[in-house]
Amino acid sequence: MPHDPPIPASPPCFAHELSGGQPVDPQTARDVARFRKAERARLIAARLAVPATERAALADEVGAELDALLQGHPGAVVSLYWPFKGELDLRGWMARAHARGHPVALPVVAAKAQPLVFREWAPGCAMARGVWNIPVPADGRVLRPGVVIAPLVGFDPQGFRLGYGGGFYDRTLAALAPRPLVIGVGHPVAAMPTIFPQPHDIAMDVVVLGRGDIRRRGAG
Repeated sequence: MPHDPPIPASPPCFAHELSGGQPVDPQTARDVARFRKAERARLIAARLAVPATERAALADEVGAELDALLQGHPGAVVSLYWPFKGELDLRGWMARAHARGHPVALPVVAAKAQPLVFREWAPGCAMARGVWNIPVPADGRVLRPGVVIAPLVGFDPQGFRLGYGGGFYDRTLAALAPRPLVIGVGHPVAAMPTIFPQPHDIAMDVVVLGRGDIRRRGAG
């Protein structure tokens, strides 16, 4: 399969240059970008250092917590992810959610500076290599998720997510109407005092970390 080249980060829209209708100080924007890059590297290294057995146990706990959160959303289209760089492996939970009647989709990068496309996934479906060589469904329907389960590198008490710097999730959430329920999942080490959110950042509704640790936006 051909390997797609990495797609560099780009902001969701012109709003990244504004704060309260005024231009963001360029030096502040550069400082925030440097901070996020350093934190991203630190947090990815921290989660990769977690033993595989502990990661698997956390994934099981997160899956049980997701079951409880989805009880109020029967039959909802659920977007998940294929694990990458030490992210929690929820593929087993994904198959079980599909078996329980939730249509499942995986995010696909359609083009630089564009929202993600959510393509239907089912056990055994044909897969292809996407951006960063992450497997994605090779074909299938494009679905609109009612629940987005997003992997996170870091997060803060306001529910803002530190990802990989491409801005794809923020751009996608800005374009989805009605807004889906957005659940971030990750390791307990991902907690940060702040990501220094910028105007284009969109907060998650809830973060699930396993061990009964469920944090709702703004609850601390």
